[in-house]
Amino acid sequence: MKLERSAAPSLHYEIDDFTDPWKDAPHVILQHGHGRSGRFWYGWVPYLSRFYKVVRPDLRGLGQSSADFDIATQSRLDAYIEDLVAIIGALGAKSVHFCGESMGGQLGLALAALHPRLVRTLTIVATPVLMTKKMEDDYSLGRESRFDAMQTLGRDAWIDATNRSTRFPPGTDEGLLDWYKKEFAKNKPEMQAAMSRAMYAADVAQFLPRIEAPVLALYPRGGPRTGPEQEEILRRDVRRLSLIHVPSAFHKIQLTHTAACAQHLLHFMAQHDGRACTEA
Repeated sequence: MKLERSAAPSLHYEIDDFTDPWKDAPHVILQHGHGRSGRFWYGWVPYLSRFYKVVRPDLRGLGQSSADFDIATQSRLDAYIEDLVAIIGALGAKSVHFCGESMGGQLGLALAALHPRLVRTLTIVATPVLMTKKMEDDYSLGRESRFDAMQTLGRDAWIDATNRSTRFPPGTDEGLLDWYKKEFAKNKPEMQAAMSRAMYAADVAQFLPRIEAPVLALYPRGGPRTGPEQEEILRRDVRRLSLIHVPSAFHKIQLTHTAACAQHLLHFMAQHDGRACTEA
């Protein structure tokens, strides 16, 4: 699907819907994180799309969404939120379930706070609520920024290095690592760098006390970006929080623990809706 807009970039999103056509199944938006695309949710679709209409947007400038805008000035938190509101409007949905991984979860926090009537439930997957210098240092690999590291090492070498240091555990299927690298490299590095700057400038923790929707946090146990400090902020400031640890010390549980995460999300949504999410 393509949402065309006269004064803003066009937005691409996929809808995976295997719900019964005579039932009015709710939508769940699966929002990818930094520098990626909706394709990174491929493994979640079979678990969710029998019971929910699954929507996988590409953020502006990424995937198949348009990059026809000023990347330096229009890669901002408020612009991303406006895009999500536009997609929800295009779906004709009064409200949606929202699940975001990493930066996608940060957008979900802002969306739920700023547009509470649009968000039925919010699920965040390995999402940092406090951006720290150590996070950027982990990805800059001793350079001034991650963008400088990409330019110095070459993007393939940078992806390989950061995949093995923060995203994926030792012994990860080499096919997955190669696929991740190829998919990530489809997007413009300047777009990825602009997104990084925008989210480091945004204080998403400010939104936590304003969130009315129930929140499910799926976090790696001891992950590099979502450790005890991050969890304590969530427990302190989110009123309706459920936090589940996934048995990993690495960031990309979205791809390494697909079935477990998707099923946690499915049951969380279904419990909220009072809907069955199994079939005899």
